[in-house]
Amino acid sequence: MSFLQSLNISGSGLTAQKFRMDIIAENIANIDTTRTEAGGPYRRKMIVLSSTGSNNFKNMLINNLDEHKVGGVEVSDIVEDQSEFKLVYNPEHPDADENGYVNMPNVDSLKETVDMMEAYRAYQANVTALNTMKQMASKALEIGR
Repeated sequence: MSFLQSLNISGSGLTAQKFRMDIIAENIANIDTTRTEAGGPYRRKMIVLSSTGSNNFKNMLINNLDEHKVGGVEVSDIVEDQSEFKLVYNPEHPDADENGYVNMPNVDSLKETVDMMEAYRAYQANVTALNTMKQMASKALEIGR
C-alpha cells in the first residue's frame, strides 16, 4: 500500500463522517417538523457506509497486496427510519387529528446526540491517522539528509 493510498483512505473516512454529521444535524433541525413536501412528519435519515476497493483482508493475504486497489469508505445510500411517529396530544396544533393528536417526527434527540458523538470520534480518529502518516513521511524525508 502506497503512502498516497493511505491518505486517500483517511480522506474518504473524513468525507463520510462529515456527511454523516450533516445528516444528523438535519435530523436535529427537523425534530419538530410536522409537515414536509412529501406530506407528513419528517422521517429520521440515516446513512449507509460501504467499503470501496477490494480490501477484503483474506484476499489481500492470499494474493499480492499490490494487485488490489485499497479503497476506503463511501456513503452508499441515505435511508429513512421507518419506525413509528410519536403521537403528541396538542389539539391546538394545525396538524392535529380529530382526537387532538399530532404525529411528530421519529427523531430522538438523545439518539442523535450519541450518533453525533460517535461520528465526531470517528472523524478525530481519521484526522489522527492522517497526521501520523504526514509525520512518517516527514521523518522519512529527514533520513536522506
